[in-house]
Amino acid sequence: MPSRPDTVLLPDAGPLITLAYADALDLLLLPGWPVEVVDRVLHEVTRNSTPTSEKLAQWVSDRKLAVLPTRTFQHDQQAQAQSVRPGAPRKSHLGELAIQETMNGFALMEAPRIGVFLFEDHKIARTSFHLPDNCRKVSTRSFLLFLEQKGWLDSAAAIERRAILAGRDFSRLRFPPE
Repeated sequence: MPSRPDTVLLPDAGPLITLAYADALDLLLLPGWPVEVVDRVLHEVTRNSTPTSEKLAQWVSDRKLAVLPTRTFQHDQQAQAQSVRPGAPRKSHLGELAIQETMNGFALMEAPRIGVFLFEDHKIARTSFHLPDNCRKVSTRSFLLFLEQKGWLDSAAAIERRAILAGRDFSRLRFPPE
């Protein structure tokens, strides 16, 4: 992952939650790339009261992170408002769909941005989640190892351990495979 000014880190809900449990959200800022949060993902991690929801909302606000609007979230909000049963279960994986929409938008720009999709869901690693050529997908664990290899983090394993000890059921996924 080259450190380029046109590279944007797009975290999914899983990595945000894991790093919030580890009290390590600022690790996302270490490569120097802008961190941008897709509206649907922010909604997923803050809509219910959880051990990390307030911490995540405050972190995004304090860091003045860009929240990227998507048609996916707009459509879901409209569907919820028109539902006879507001709050009914939503379609799963709308956050990932919104991120994919954002990355497709990056590919269509005159000067394409490089999107680094940070994920933790096994289903994303194993499915045909389509990525434009200018985008990459990286697991939370691989991202932490990248930071460690660059010398920006003493121990990726220590961050994982902190998240687990704080109550996070951290994925055992290794992607890309070793």
